[in-house]
Amino acid sequence: MTSSGTTSATGEPSEPGPPGGPSRGDSWNAAWELLLPAATAPARQRGHALQSALREAVRSGRLAAGTRLPSSRELAADLRVSRGLVTEAYEQLTAEGYLRSDRGAGTWVGDAARAAVPGARDLAPRAPGALVDFRPGTPDLSLFPRTAWAAAQKSVLARLPHRALGYPDPRGLPELRTAVASLLTRRRGVVADPECVVVCSGVAQAMTVLGFVLHEHGLRTLGVEDPGSPGHGPLFAAAGLEMTQLPLDDEGLATGPLERSGVRAVVTTPAHQFPTGIAYSARRRVELLDWARAVDGLILEDDYDGDFRYDRAPVGALQGLDPERVAYTGSVSKSLAPGLRLGWLLVPAHLMDEVVERKRTLDLDNPTLDQALLADFIDRGGYDRQLRRCQRAYRERRDALVGALTEHFPGAEVSGIAAGLHIIARLPERYGPEPRFLQSAAGAAVAVHPLAHYAAALIQDAGVRLVLGYAHLTPSEIARGVRLMAQAAGTAR
Repeated sequence: MTSSGTTSATGEPSEPGPPGGPSRGDSWNAAWELLLPAATAPARQRGHALQSALREAVRSGRLAAGTRLPSSRELAADLRVSRGLVTEAYEQLTAEGYLRSDRGAGTWVGDAARAAVPGARDLAPRAPGALVDFRPGTPDLSLFPRTAWAAAQKSVLARLPHRALGYPDPRGLPELRTAVASLLTRRRGVVADPECVVVCSGVAQAMTVLGFVLHEHGLRTLGVEDPGSPGHGPLFAAAGLEMTQLPLDDEGLATGPLERSGVRAVVTTPAHQFPTGIAYSARRRVELLDWARAVDGLILEDDYDGDFRYDRAPVGALQGLDPERVAYTGSVSKSLAPGLRLGWLLVPAHLMDEVVERKRTLDLDNPTLDQALLADFIDRGGYDRQLRRCQRAYRERRDALVGALTEHFPGAEVSGIAAGLHIIARLPERYGPEPRFLQSAAGAAVAVHPLAHYAAALIQDAGVRLVLGYAHLTPSEIARGVRLMAQAAGTAR
């Protein structure tokens, strides 16, 4: 330890320090212990370890801005390391902005760094404190085929050519675009040329890319279904488009308001409308295409859960009737997991170049390995097996929900086709008014959403109309949730 009141050979004033470590203010004492492991690191790693320790001490706030550091000679003696190692650490952190050095006045902690917020928040959507959460649109993530996926990952990685790890085609890996085109032609009846398939980070990115392209074509408003998915609005708003809410009738998007609206592009969910659960009628599909041709417009088809129909074969995609007037998008979010962030966009040929260029500027492309995995999973039949597995489980859970409502809420009506991951339940008037019912359900720790939550126009109904998701819940959880709601509603009455 250096003596008290001396000046180092470098002109840096030294300060006294007690045995066992220096005493240069509370901030330095708090950071001192962070430097000790660096001194005991292997010789070749000692310099890097010291730099990392000092850098972390400044970032974390253990060394506060304005703290004066000991001289290089003094710190080297305290840590029992070479002075050159300390000098190099000081110089490196000074160059990076963590420290500042005044000739003849010593080395100080700079004020450029700010202490990082400890930890990271999780903003994933969930209902805190809910015993049962009937949120719609959520698949059962426990059904994800971990074993098959892991096997495919090992196999694909072993045979993936080195060139595939370079910068990719922004449309996506050719193998995946070919596999997706074949899958959608076979299962959804689309007209799918692999050259017009763009791999996206789910439907959200597909909508955003299309929004930017439509904006570049001079469009400023876009029609959306009312009631409809609340997620569409923010995506298109980010591209500079305003939403025009368009009402539905029993057959789908009402054509009269659509024609009067003046919009030339509209977002639809014709196979299974969200949230009402209806399927567009054949007549309404034809009318919608006639409108698009008359106004030189575009229909954006969100086929978010088109594979899940339980009473008959799914209705084919609208895109198959006119690929030049319909842009089609879907994903694996409901069939595999939303966390994979893999989806697709089928684009009319006249928009393809602009869509590809916009995709290139957003992210170049999705991760190659993930795309190769999905392509292999589809080609080897794993995706079809996964769909059959999900269909069996979700059909059982839908039946369990309908049965529980019949038992605990006599007179309840379930509307919409037998498809998807949610139902619309209308409870008799005696369980209303709706705000009181929602309050009682929340009090019983059951999370539910009213149909009005998804509608811009006020829904006039004396009863209670709920959008109830079931795919992520077991039959026993479904029964418990409905029972708790019924008990709470009975108490509230």
